[in-house]
Formats: sequence, structure tokens, C-alpha cells
Amino acid sequence: MAQPIRSAAVSRADAGDDAFEASARRRRYLVGLGALLGGAANVVMQLSNPPVGRGVYESTVESGRYDLHPRKRGRTTLTYLAVAMLGTQEDRLAYRAATNTSHRTVKSAPDSEIRYNAFDPELQLWVAACIYQGVRDCQVLFFGELDEATEDDLYRESARFGTTLQMGQDLWPVDRAAFAQYWNGKLHEISVDPEVKRYLLDQVVNLGPYERKYRIALGPAHRFFTTGFLPQRFRDELGLPWSPRRQQVFEILLRALGLILARLPQRYRLYPYENYLRDMRRRRALGKPLV
Repeated sequence: MAQPIRSAAVSRADAGDDAFEASARRRRYLVGLGALLGGAANVVMQLSNPPVGRGVYESTVESGRYDLHPRKRGRTTLTYLAVAMLGTQEDRLAYRAATNTSHRTVKSAPDSEIRYNAFDPELQLWVAACIYQGVRDCQVLFFGELDEATEDDLYRESARFGTTLQMGQDLWPVDRAAFAQYWNGKLHEISVDPEVKRYLLDQVVNLGPYERKYRIALGPAHRFFTTGFLPQRFRDELGLPWSPRRQQVFEILLRALGLILARLPQRYRLYPYENYLRDMRRRRALGKPLV
């Protein structure tokens, strides 16, 4: 039976005081403009882990391929982030079930050199770690450094990027120090093979799936912001040039945008997350596919 459509906001009656306050707190951590400008960089980070990169490159789920359906892929990803951080437990369970259906066939073939499976909790931990890094970077770049309490809270809540799928809470490093050890260790494993590198540069960095007019109009800015959001380790892996001067311009632009966002109502800061969350609930109520 179709479920009633809910608004994107969570009321105290729906969630209880503690859940309501946690939801309100998480809303502060999402910056829609950051996802629009830095989303491609996060994809590069995720796919720089060899099994994740091969899993996406070799995927036979055509409906979910970015190089074939970039707008749909973008909608699916942003909806997932909105559900993970802003959605209710009911939303998360529904979206997990829908995502599981798509992930079921994403696994390596018997003759694949690199083994992978979209249900692997360790790979989901890596993806969640990349998203956490991206969310934190947006907070700092747009609004400035975080105090210790906010850092800890953001870190704890970011486990939801993994637990909304199959990653167990116990797999999320216990604190930020443990996470730093995990992250630094994984950076040594970063390796992009020639096929995945070509895919990332042509399709993700240079807007390959889009029409030529969009690549001409938006390509240089997209490449600039994508490269800016990447840690140097990933820039080096893809051979993307950067410089102190570009870094300075990048930081000035984002801080200026942050000053504007800080003065606008929260709905502007959360755009398009709330829109996608409402759309997911509407699609679920109508019995339509969620991903």
C-alpha cells in the first residue's frame, strides 16, 4: 500500500525530542552548493579505491551509469545523501531496500582481476569515509574551522552515510583519531588503472556525458572546482595540475559563497537536498521506483 506523502521536515511528534534535535543538528552539516560544486571530486575519491573503481567502470546496471544517465545518477546520489542525513528511519529503510536491488548485480565477474561486491561493508566504509571528508571540507571551506564539539558530532553523525546501507556501526572508526589512522592508511592503497583513469577524466572531470554546449559553457569551472576539492594525493593520481595561486582563488571563492549562504534562510543552504527528499517520499507514496 502506498505511504502518505511527508514533507521534508521532521516534526517532534513524528520523531520524538531527541531524534528531532539530532535531525535539526544534521541539517547544519549539509551544504547543497558544496555537493553541486564538489560532488564530482568525491566521486573521483571513491573510485580511486581499486575495487570501487572497477565496480563502477564494469557495472552492467545501465540505468545507474553516470556516463549514460548523468542526471539520473546525480539525482540518485543526492537523494541518498538527503535520506541518510535528513530522512527518518522509515525513509532510510525504504531507500536501502531500493538501493539493494540496484547493487545486487554489481559484483566482479569470475575472470575479473580485481574482486569487488557492492554489498561489501568494507567498500561501503570507504565510500562513507569519502563522503564524510567531503561534507567536512565543505563546512570548513564555506564557513571556517569547526570547534571540537561540532567536529565530533559531525563525525559521529556521518556514520549514517554507511549505515544507511550494509555497513555496521561497529565498522565506523570509533573516533576522529581512529578515522585519521584509517584514512591515512587507505591513501597508500589509492591506485587508478588506465581504464578507470580515462573514465574519471573524460566522464567525471570533463563532463563527458553532457552535450557539447554544456561542456563548453561549464567545463572549465567544473574542472576547476573538482580539482580544488580533491586532496593532493588524488590530483597526483589523475595528473590534474594545481598551484598555490589556484588554491588561494578557490578558497576565496568558497568563503565568499559561504558568507552569502550564511545570511540566507536555511532552505537555500539545503537546496537541492530537501527537494530530492520530498521527491523520494512522493515517488514512494505513488509506488514508483526510488533509484
